[in-house]
Amino acid sequence: MSSMRIMINRAAASRVSSSVRRLTEPVERAVLLSQNTSSNLRTMASKAITIENINPNILKLEYAVRGPLVIRAAEIEKELEKGAKKPFKKVIKANIGDAHAMGQKPITFIRQVLACVSLPELIDKADFPQDVKQRARDILGACGGQSVGSYSASHGIELIRRHVAEYIAARDGHPARWQDVCLSSGASTAIKNCLQLLCNDIGGKKSGVMIPIPQYPLYSASLAEYGLQQVGYYLDESTNWGLSIEELERSLKEAQKTCNVRALVVINPGNPTGQVLTRANIEDIIKFAQRHSLFLLADEVYQDNVYAEGSQFFSFKKVLRELGGAAGALELASFMSVSKGYMGECGLRGGWVELVNLQPDVQQNLFKCISAMLCPTVLGQAVVDCVAKPPAKGEPSYDLWIKEKTAVLGSLNQRAKMIAEAFNNMQGFKCNVVQGAMYAFPSFSLSARAVEAARAAGQAPDAYYAARLLEDTGICVVPGSGFGQAPGTYHFRTTILPQPALLQEMLAIFKDFHEKFTREHA
Repeated sequence: MSSMRIMINRAAASRVSSSVRRLTEPVERAVLLSQNTSSNLRTMASKAITIENINPNILKLEYAVRGPLVIRAAEIEKELEKGAKKPFKKVIKANIGDAHAMGQKPITFIRQVLACVSLPELIDKADFPQDVKQRARDILGACGGQSVGSYSASHGIELIRRHVAEYIAARDGHPARWQDVCLSSGASTAIKNCLQLLCNDIGGKKSGVMIPIPQYPLYSASLAEYGLQQVGYYLDESTNWGLSIEELERSLKEAQKTCNVRALVVINPGNPTGQVLTRANIEDIIKFAQRHSLFLLADEVYQDNVYAEGSQFFSFKKVLRELGGAAGALELASFMSVSKGYMGECGLRGGWVELVNLQPDVQQNLFKCISAMLCPTVLGQAVVDCVAKPPAKGEPSYDLWIKEKTAVLGSLNQRAKMIAEAFNNMQGFKCNVVQGAMYAFPSFSLSARAVEAARAAGQAPDAYYAARLLEDTGICVVPGSGFGQAPGTYHFRTTILPQPALLQEMLAIFKDFHEKFTREHA
């Protein structure tokens, strides 16, 4: 609490001009403040955009993954750099799924191809494998002026879109049309593009989009930004964050009173919850969406990240095709990213969406909308190509590529088990098995005294806990309230991305903090 008061005082002090701070006489200070106030009022009156007339949807938008705690974590890092005395020496950012920032090494094949397309003279000069050099030549040959500095087509380089379609066909055992693939600057951009199709009222009612609770805050933030109504459906924590059709029906029926529910978002494997849907569950979801004429948005960016024994990834596209009939005609958008999986290339911004069963004129208009953004980053598209068409067995880069991929996914599997086990051994915690993705979303109990302390601090109880965790230990997690949670429950999301030694250290620190916090608020 003392550190929080210091923060508030500093923030207040920064709003006072240096000239005021230098004054010592109360009269002089009053005169200057009066002059400044008048000046500020005149300045505000001349502003075209003020907090009063800004788009209200922007004010509603919240993105917890990069929210106040993350901002505070960055401030603490700077304080430590300047020699501030803290009860810890470093900040552990367990708040975001940024694999490379947490020590994961890049995949060699991807970075060698990127080096060659960025500096083509390396194709002849560098001691890189021949398949790397040929891949770079192929990508450059598909670029305007044979340079990754040129614009590409708005929906991506055709060669790479063809490779993505081949990847999808091999994954699912069903054909994929390259014309239905649209490359993007990460999956987030593609998701937002698809949501824009729904930004209109029908019959005087807003359009609504069903999203899971807990959910990845991109969805709630985008719905707020676009003026779409959020229609939450609860995942069942008691069945390892299962998705029940009864809950979907309940949520839909309730929302239909106030909005036109037009789309359903499903995240598989789950973020922040780490569950992997069974094939039978996916079949039921598809039938539900078809029954209610919903556009299904399948967020499948963690499809390589499946760890638990007995769990398996099935794409919605594959199941939809194999169901056939009316269900097989369901409109679907399936999203993939190079930021997750074994690649972790978050900063290079590459991804794609495959559009299935959209009316041709609807798809054409979506592509028209996308064209206004010119094109996704071409370096990101090059990474997409390396993911969609990795080295084949027998090619020079294959042995190192499969070794690195296996090592990354094997280590994530180990850490998924480690984190669930550690939290389940802490008093007051319960953590479901992390079947997939990159996160754990444990629940924890808080005493009445802790809840009261949170209220006194003007914070949600789980946000209060997370803020204390950060200030006392340097560990940054995201409160469950930022993702949504059942009333009366408390959670936080932590990544499993810290490398094994750091993760072990983090969990030990966490245990000590939780015991101390529990005693303090007993």
